[in-house]
Amino acid sequence: MSDAEESLGPDLARGVPLADIPDGGSLVGHVGEENVLVVRRGGEFFAVSNRCSHYGGPLNEGLVVGETVRCPWHHACFSLRTGEPLGAPAFQAIASWLTVVEDDSVFVRVAREPASRPRRHDGPESVVIVGGGAAGHMAAETLRREGYGGRVVVVSADASAPYDRPNLSKDYLAGNAPEEWIPLRDESFYRDNEIELRLASRATTIDAARKQLVLEGGAALPYGSLLLATGAEPVRLDIPGAERVAYLRTLADSRAIVARAATASRAVVIGSSFIGLEVAASLRARGLDVTVVSPDDVPLARTFGPEVGGFIRALHEEHGVRFELREKVVEVRPASVVLSSGAELPADLVVAGIGVSPSLALAESCGARIDRGVAVDRYLETSVPGIFAAGDIARWPDPHSGENIRVEHWVVAQRQARVAARNMLGLREPFAAVPFFWSAHYDVVLAYVGHASSWDRADLTGDLASRDARVDYSRGGKLLAVATLFRDRESLEIEAEMERRARQLEQTGGR
Repeated sequence: MSDAEESLGPDLARGVPLADIPDGGSLVGHVGEENVLVVRRGGEFFAVSNRCSHYGGPLNEGLVVGETVRCPWHHACFSLRTGEPLGAPAFQAIASWLTVVEDDSVFVRVAREPASRPRRHDGPESVVIVGGGAAGHMAAETLRREGYGGRVVVVSADASAPYDRPNLSKDYLAGNAPEEWIPLRDESFYRDNEIELRLASRATTIDAARKQLVLEGGAALPYGSLLLATGAEPVRLDIPGAERVAYLRTLADSRAIVARAATASRAVVIGSSFIGLEVAASLRARGLDVTVVSPDDVPLARTFGPEVGGFIRALHEEHGVRFELREKVVEVRPASVVLSSGAELPADLVVAGIGVSPSLALAESCGARIDRGVAVDRYLETSVPGIFAAGDIARWPDPHSGENIRVEHWVVAQRQARVAARNMLGLREPFAAVPFFWSAHYDVVLAYVGHASSWDRADLTGDLASRDARVDYSRGGKLLAVATLFRDRESLEIEAEMERRARQLEQTGGR
């Protein structure tokens, strides 16, 4: 335990006065070597680890809502009563303790046993999940966490077991995260939970009448319920020399870029997307000269608006990234790229981040309704009974915006998969989570809550240059989304308020 951790409050095993924790309040202390957060709700006291199981965020700086606590960094949510994860991106529970009130003091002494659910024997005979990304893994883990006892099979075209995809363009690519951080679970987890991983295996068609998934080579896999979590594929360039361009989607892609970066000195990143700019930052961390080429006037302006986009550009320029905006790469040569203006840039490494396209072929093969994605209802079921969809491919009725939307973000995929898995077991839980994502650029992290495909107002409070800001995106007087810069608790409060409004709309029938 570090000196900073040792200073986090009193020894809770020896007790603290009740008056030190007012109703609705919290206190951080320790039990042995563990940092513990104690929360008071009326006459009850809850005690859980103060560190998020995702990346160790300090939960005392997060937000308590009812009997849950939310992490300020990436909005993971945990039960205060059991420590169980209730919201992505956390998979693992946090430790929790029993509390005892004696003589006007509260004591934290005994660690709770991890929560367990009895095996349930209802639900489909088997569940097959197509896709080994964020959604696929979360669905499989949720089924077992809910006590589902049937067969669970994850079919993934990827050769690697499910891993932390956001890190591929961030710390892992920058060389700041070892590879052992990347898998979501170790091999023993899948073995112990009887989750079959069929890696490097491609599904080609769905025979919905026979309830079979057909694999490459002709083998058929029967299913009781099926989850499509096929994700998206990078949009690829069709220009001379395109075979020299690297793309980043998989762990293998990231490894390949790292290997090429080791012998390169000058990189060109094509596209000023989230992935493009995160790759640019990571390659700068490796010491490469980096130029970003993009047809955009301002990076990320379509998501954040020109003011935030301009701030992000300036941030990258401060770290040595050069921009060639309102330009396109028209040819990739062995040691350079040619721009639409005729200019030529030297390049030992070229990486494209120009967007992704949802992988819809499998859904189309079974006749599922397609609407710029796989159309699902509020329970995430497709138009084909027994077949659900989650993640990058799913277009769902969003209660917050009132629109049918499709969102390509990690946390959304995980949250959808959790709900889809529960609905496969007959729970009939509408998906109403607020979309959330974060984007890291060097030491700056932008958090974004909600979804605004377009807006007529973008109201800035605070100061971007001082790295303390909030931008509200509204249309027709309705708040749709909020971006924040180093206002983590405020971002959580916005998310909680959007959830509250959605529940209210649900209860009043949208009035």
